[in-house]
Amino acid sequence: MDLTDRRVVITGAGRDFGRALALHFAGLGAELLLSARSPEAAERTRDEIRARGHDRVQAFACDLADPASIREFAAAVGRSTDRVDVLVNNGARWLQGPDLLSVSDEDVADTIASGSTGTVLVTKNLLPLLLASDRPDVVTMVSACGVPGAQHSVAHEAYFAAKHGQKGFTEALSRRLRPQGVRVISLFPPDFDSSRDPLSSEWDTTPRGAQDPLASQSVIDCITFAIQQPRDCYISAFHFEPMSPLATADGTSTS
Repeated sequence: MDLTDRRVVITGAGRDFGRALALHFAGLGAELLLSARSPEAAERTRDEIRARGHDRVQAFACDLADPASIREFAAAVGRSTDRVDVLVNNGARWLQGPDLLSVSDEDVADTIASGSTGTVLVTKNLLPLLLASDRPDVVTMVSACGVPGAQHSVAHEAYFAAKHGQKGFTEALSRRLRPQGVRVISLFPPDFDSSRDPLSSEWDTTPRGAQDPLASQSVIDCITFAIQQPRDCYISAFHFEPMSPLATADGTSTS
């Protein structure tokens, strides 16, 4: 697999799954434009990638709950490149709580803004650069919490709202952008353990049997597979079925 000719934007790239995806794409040669809520987080991932000999990577700050920050991020990306081939909407705030009253109003607003509104605005502001590509893909990490009827023991209702918003947006976006050659790919994983460090030895020994929880590596493999397909192959969504009790409740959260 070779992504040396792809320019890839990843939000929420400062830690966990976003960081792992950035490191994986760097290993395949992609040019990376990474964002995180704090510039320091994005820069840490950038510096890790550069330390491994890959210098085609830049870091940006982007608060997905702040429209002005999103506009500034998109403008900075536009000053750095004339196109974006792949946008990965990965960043979103995770929120858990036993009931609606368990969190503050500010937590609710921030969760919905970062996960739902933030995804819409990042895609909107980067769309001109995506349309400048001859093979644009928009990849969104939604979550099983965005599937109607999904059950989740610890996710707060606001997190469900954010993920259902992402689902509705990506479905509409797919229909409207397909005639322009843009593929919109959504992933609906259950919670998975994204805490393993891709630079550690445990990354290569992660259990991935039929009775094991979904691994970050498998989700990364799905994304890589989808964006590598010829343009006549349009994979609109990946739905995952959990096969065993999960060890973590916040695996899909990134910011």
